[in-house]
Amino acid sequence: MRISQRAQAVAPFYAMEFGKHAAALQAQGHHVVKLSLGEPDFGAPPAVVGALREVMDARTPMSYTAALGLPALRGAIAGFYRERHGVDVDPARVVVTAGASAALVLATAALVDPGDEVLIADPSYPCNRQIVESFGARVGLVPTTAGTRYQLDAATVRSHWTDRTRGVMVATPSNPTGTSVPTDELAAICDLAREHDAWRLVDEIYLDLADHDERGRPPRSALSLDPGAVVINSFSKYFGMTGWRLGWCVVPEPLVPALERLAQNYFLCASAPAQHAALACFTPESLAVCEARRLEFAERRALVLDGLERMGLPVPVPPDGAFYVYFDVSGTGLTSWQFCERALQEAHVALTPGRDFGVQTAETHVRLSYAASADTLREGLARLGKFVATLR
Repeated sequence: MRISQRAQAVAPFYAMEFGKHAAALQAQGHHVVKLSLGEPDFGAPPAVVGALREVMDARTPMSYTAALGLPALRGAIAGFYRERHGVDVDPARVVVTAGASAALVLATAALVDPGDEVLIADPSYPCNRQIVESFGARVGLVPTTAGTRYQLDAATVRSHWTDRTRGVMVATPSNPTGTSVPTDELAAICDLAREHDAWRLVDEIYLDLADHDERGRPPRSALSLDPGAVVINSFSKYFGMTGWRLGWCVVPEPLVPALERLAQNYFLCASAPAQHAALACFTPESLAVCEARRLEFAERRALVLDGLERMGLPVPVPPDGAFYVYFDVSGTGLTSWQFCERALQEAHVALTPGRDFGVQTAETHVRLSYAASADTLREGLARLGKFVATLR
């Protein structure tokens, strides 16, 4: 069978590959501490689970929804932006998708032509790059440093802009680093791209897990800085609904018809039961649950940062959101791949090597997800500490 060049060019998602290796070890009877995947251990808020039970009682036919999503859910998402982020969003600009990945596919299909260049930070989430390249675009990986919080800044974007650049993709907070783009820098990046008549896509799936400021205010959405940006979000992270495969994007009004046509052809619609149940995400009860979990993630982050410091594994830029720590293993004498392989085989701790996330830190850095419980993190850190001690 002839496999397309597109499929052959797609690199593995190594976080998932290490997950498979961990599962194989577990099948052999080993207890593996899984700190490789960004999957919150909490699950959906209780009210959402209850809503799904009601939806699935067979009294409501689960027919297709509109391709853009349930009107009530699109309205609830718009209300969330208004109440939490102080941004007025027309529900007609909200597109409900089968996870944030589907939102990225739709947005990329609508914005990218073969030969276009898209600027993306190095390191960054690998699937973003793979999807852009699948539509024939060239990814311009922009090297970042600890000095820029492993994020794009306007000066670096300007220095890498070419005649072929048609868009810039930003993730804040970022996977794998958990760091955010400062508000003034994000505004400057958007302004620069707009001056070049280029699109701006901002991945905000971890936005509501980011730290609040000293006055207790949540971080600002890119929509408050650039109403013409394309913003992607998800129910997976803040609401803990990874397996529900439900996300959304907010797009400029002229882009809505194109996304609707694409959604009709690619996906028909997102899961109807998940959409109905997700309405319960936006109740005061569910939002209070999610806020309590955000604070617990901050406690877990402190636990991990302390543990890594005790091991002598530096974290060049402490995270301020998401649930990842990106630490430097170069001092161990191992590459990140070797470190992760040996940590899995010898300590039975699953991590993700930097090779997943780009070129700059591919051999030196490792991502740890603290989406696991505090007890699991303590066990994983204890095992890692013993493993690292054997390397010195």
